[in-house]
Amino acid sequence: MLFGGNYLLYLCFTIPALLLGLYAQFKVQSTFNRYSRVGLRNGASGSQVARQMLDQNQLFNVDIELIPGRLNDHYDPTKKVLRLSQETYHGRSIAAAGIAAHEAGHAIQHAHGYAPLHIRTMIIPTVRLGSWLGPIMFFAGLMLEYWMANSDFGFQLAIIGLVLFAATAIFSIITLPIEINASKRAKQWLASGQGFSDAEVRAVDQMLDAAALTYVAAAVQAVMTILYYATLLFRRRR
Repeated sequence: MLFGGNYLLYLCFTIPALLLGLYAQFKVQSTFNRYSRVGLRNGASGSQVARQMLDQNQLFNVDIELIPGRLNDHYDPTKKVLRLSQETYHGRSIAAAGIAAHEAGHAIQHAHGYAPLHIRTMIIPTVRLGSWLGPIMFFAGLMLEYWMANSDFGFQLAIIGLVLFAATAIFSIITLPIEINASKRAKQWLASGQGFSDAEVRAVDQMLDAAALTYVAAAVQAVMTILYYATLLFRRRR
């Protein structure tokens, strides 16, 4: 059988990454829920925090928009827009301030030509293509490799699929320093005499560290999936 005997191998590659991902999601949700109930001493909303941070960095041309959803806040470098969810935009909590400042950190990265952010933006089309076409080509090649008794064409097709899908892992790895750097900018700004207490800054630090763990988990999951695919393929060639 093509995949017979590989279930244990699959579990060995996926279970650790899955557990890390579940822990990361639990950590970020629990931390966000905790600090979303703690109001800021200065009463500022998330959108006000973001606007102040942007303006102090001369980014008057970056707009802030309200979007539906929860924890889907992001910065769009193509349109220079900071998009904040309802809880962040209107929220006057530590959680709202931390998320808003983090997303403003991405806008500052963009304005300063932060290289990893530029690289990630450039490879997005390749990642979108590779995320769906890569697995199709890989498994088509793997099946040809099995049915045609070590077919060179099947092997080469699987390799191309593997390389295309590997773009998703590269994307996840590049995302790590981008997110960590944006959080660092947010923490430094909040601690630089902006009217936030030391306790509030420490709380934001905890929340953003928890959020960073989700990106670590995503990178680990992507890399482990690539390694599993590669192991499937090269075990067939032995």
